[in-house]
Amino acid sequence: MLKKEKMMFPKTNVEKKLTQLRNKQFDPGSWELQIQAIFSEENKKNDRIIRTLENGTPAVENDFVFDHLESSKIYHINQIKKICIDYRLRFLDSKYFKGKLPQEALSKIKDLEKVHEIELKGFKIVAPSKLFKLANADDPLLFAPIGNDYYYLIHKWGDDLHPFRKLMMWFFKSFENLLILTFLVSLLITFMVPQGLFSKESTTSEFIMIFFFMFKSVAAVVLFYGFALGKNFNTAIWDSKYFNA
Repeated sequence: MLKKEKMMFPKTNVEKKLTQLRNKQFDPGSWELQIQAIFSEENKKNDRIIRTLENGTPAVENDFVFDHLESSKIYHINQIKKICIDYRLRFLDSKYFKGKLPQEALSKIKDLEKVHEIELKGFKIVAPSKLFKLANADDPLLFAPIGNDYYYLIHKWGDDLHPFRKLMMWFFKSFENLLILTFLVSLLITFMVPQGLFSKESTTSEFIMIFFFMFKSVAAVVLFYGFALGKNFNTAIWDSKYFNA
């Protein structure tokens, strides 16, 4: 009885069913050519997007369909500027980016272009200076301009920043902050000087003199380092394409 049922109701071959469905939707004789055409078209899109990213095609805005945008991914230039200053990052055209863009970023760009029926331009990237090819004078974010100083976040990749990066970079936000760092380092070194090194009894006046000596020494090192390596404050470099801006 069981053998008769097996003969009447043969098992379903999923691969065969899948092939039948494909043959209904596409011409079996030209299926390989159709696949090649699809891949060729996708490669052309990828090449165009990569050229746009590498050449930095300028654009003040893109004609996005606002209803199709995720509001949580829209940022104003002032918000981007503050984050760049706090964490010592740069916000530059994609053509200056020397890191490798992940395939996922290209896919998201193509998805956006398909949904909004446009070709995106004016790409910007937020990343540490070391990830840019800067002219001589650890989390990238890829943006496209919407208009009116607003930008749309397309993709984020890489590792997150060090948890103490904001604290470490706070001292380089301005001259006043750097002065505080110099003061703290000088004070620490002064406390490390052994008591009685210069006289038998340690006095307040001696401590102050040692502190001023240390302060001048540390300040000299900081100034030399800054001028020699062309460093500048976060507020000056966040959107500068120059290494020593």
